[in-house]
Amino acid sequence: MANSANPRIVVGVDGSPASEQALRWAVDYARMAGGSVHAITAWEYPAFYGWAGLSVPPAEGFNPEELAGRTLSETVTRVVGTDPEVGIAESVLPGNAAQALLETAVGAALVVVGSRGLGGFSGALLGSVSRHLTEHAPCPVVVVREGHVPGGAAG
Repeated sequence: MANSANPRIVVGVDGSPASEQALRWAVDYARMAGGSVHAITAWEYPAFYGWAGLSVPPAEGFNPEELAGRTLSETVTRVVGTDPEVGIAESVLPGNAAQALLETAVGAALVVVGSRGLGGFSGALLGSVSRHLTEHAPCPVVVVREGHVPGGAAG
């Protein structure tokens, strides 16, 4: 059960403009609610190479977990600076982004995601991760569209 005295806000961050907007919204909401933010990013090795996958194998020494962690840290710093006025925990988790967010959302007050991440189709209203979360999350979900700030939480 979520702690209403110090709500934990889980936010998915992949470095996309929509996820930056979601992070900004989550931090603003946590500030107003007296809560904290748990920024999550997930990584997976590509399933295969070739058609619809990578055209070449990853370079030797390529570390997707390290890259994901660097992307997360740089995004948090770019969006909220070095003094965000709320506690922000960062986690880099292996596996599918939707599953990582669902697992982290257990006990959270809210999950916040951008409407579309770095993949997908440009015409889609919701990305696969945001859609999966709205259908399966154990807590309320806020989906932030890129360039649009839902009423009240962010200025």
